[in-house]
Amino acid sequence: MDHGKPTVCVLDASTYVGFWILKGLLSRGYTVHAALQKNGSETEIEKKIKEMERVEERLSVLTVDILDYQTILVALKGCSALFCCLDCPDGYDDIIVDLEVRGAINVVEACAQTDTIEKIVFTSSLTAAIWRDNICSEKDVDERCWSDQHCCRKMKLWYALAKTLSEQAAWALAMDRMLNMVSVNAGLVLGPGVAQQNPRSTMSYLKGAAQMFENGVLAVVDVSFLADVHIRAFEDPSTIGRYFCFNKIVNTEEEAVKLAQSLSPLLSLPRKNECQGSEVYAERLRTKKLDKLVEGTA
Repeated sequence: MDHGKPTVCVLDASTYVGFWILKGLLSRGYTVHAALQKNGSETEIEKKIKEMERVEERLSVLTVDILDYQTILVALKGCSALFCCLDCPDGYDDIIVDLEVRGAINVVEACAQTDTIEKIVFTSSLTAAIWRDNICSEKDVDERCWSDQHCCRKMKLWYALAKTLSEQAAWALAMDRMLNMVSVNAGLVLGPGVAQQNPRSTMSYLKGAAQMFENGVLAVVDVSFLADVHIRAFEDPSTIGRYFCFNKIVNTEEEAVKLAQSLSPLLSLPRKNECQGSEVYAERLRTKKLDKLVEGTA
């Protein structure tokens, strides 16, 4: 055991991204509190985490309810950092939006009430930055941009709305409580078994995909790279603010077909005669901050 590494918490470790962050932290020698939300039937990822706990002495599994403040405090006990990865495995609607915002507030407030938390790494989404009525008229989209909640409500983009409002609430409270927080705004997450293990969140992200594609803001990220960026954001003391995180912008017909193939059977493949287009859409997302964080090591 590496006694030089601090203890950290991943909440919710049973989300697709949370599980990969958990694995990355353990591989680097961290002691981890894996906080799992109370759900219905046990998921495949939850089973894997509980199996890992039996053989991994640096892993402790705890059950939390993000609407129950006390359970969060128990999970954070003795931890120097929190990786906050909230996601709804059953998909998103207007009710889930409110629950996720309340959960984010509870989690950040719990961090403020502990004596040990030094940093929060908050998992957010590019969808918290790209949606607005005049999406086609914007030139570059970077970490200064926020999605417009009225646009999200009008288009029923509940995933984007949840990520926008929960991240904004987390930032407002973190600044008020003078907490050290960074956010990682992920593209569409791809990786092993994602179509089976993360189907509804994936489809929720892709609502409005055609408009994202045509406006150069449909981006994807490999889950292992995303987990690595989260850990780098924690370990690097100079990190600050928001970080867009993606590997590729999908802006050609060929790439769109490859994306559909990688998410089969969630997405149906277009007919061959629909893939004849040669138009290449402009890439409008910028990642200067991310490039600096992973420079020479990606």
